[in-house]
Amino acid sequence: MDTLSYKTISANKATVKKSWVLVDAKDEVLGRLASVVAIVLRGKHKPEFTPHVDCGDNVIVINADKIKLTGKKWDDKQYVRYTGYPGGQRITKAKELMVKNPIAMVEKSVRGMLPINRLGRDLFRNLHVYQGEEHDHVAQKPVKININSIK
Repeated sequence: MDTLSYKTISANKATVKKSWVLVDAKDEVLGRLASVVAIVLRGKHKPEFTPHVDCGDNVIVINADKIKLTGKKWDDKQYVRYTGYPGGQRITKAKELMVKNPIAMVEKSVRGMLPINRLGRDLFRNLHVYQGEEHDHVAQKPVKININSIK
């Protein structure tokens, strides 16, 4: 009996097969969309997932200006930042950020679900968010996916 017939496969940069994925954010809830996008960016939906390697796909999110928030989050959700000076805490509500920069809402929520290290920063570079239907990655032939099909 061959006891070594089942070996753990560990992916590396040379063996990873990356593809391009298109996600439509129209009428999707922000948190649920961001969690699925983070899973695809990380590569956790693939059987050859390796935690310390960038084995995820490149993700294009379109219609970022048509996302939804549930409940009273449009008025209650706050984005807090600090300028570095005394008394420099700045608070922006979700409704104000959506008017100012709707792409930032999707990017902030996805970035918060990625690892906070060098790998997370590299994974975030594989995310491309656009406001409308058009995007700059037609030549990559992205495959449109339904976010409800990925668990």
